[in-house]
Amino acid sequence: MITAHVVYATITGNNEDIADIITERLEDRGIEVNETEISQTDANVFLECDICIVCPYTYDEGALPEEGLDFFDDLQELDLSEKIYGVAGSGDTFYEEYFNVAVDRFDDAFKKAGAIKATDNIKINLEPDGHDIEALDEFSDDLILAAQKQQSND
Repeated sequence: MITAHVVYATITGNNEDIADIITERLEDRGIEVNETEISQTDANVFLECDICIVCPYTYDEGALPEEGLDFFDDLQELDLSEKIYGVAGSGDTFYEEYFNVAVDRFDDAFKKAGAIKATDNIKINLEPDGHDIEALDEFSDDLILAAQKQQSND
């Protein structure tokens, strides 16, 4: 059975909503999923699953979630070469060039860890709407397909 772990960081609740949408879609597709808040999670959890997902917020002018700095640093030190990953997060377009840069930084951290990117990053303005939910469902489906392909190669 394919397993996934969804880690989120949130202030407003928007990224928890995004994590919930992803988790629900994965579960509906038969994936065993754990969902945890970033300050309560050790990056090593990604060693125990097939699909790794982070839903971060971007604070102020491009800062990572303070409660997730250790997680971010530790993530880059892991060997995730057999793992599928995706990053989706909520931000505020008010911050213009800093809009959702934490999504890009976590994407880079996964690349540094050698994980396999299965789909495009998703950046949502504020809370997810109907269009965003459709995009998150497609994001989740892409992750599942990549994990199935990875398992068939093993």
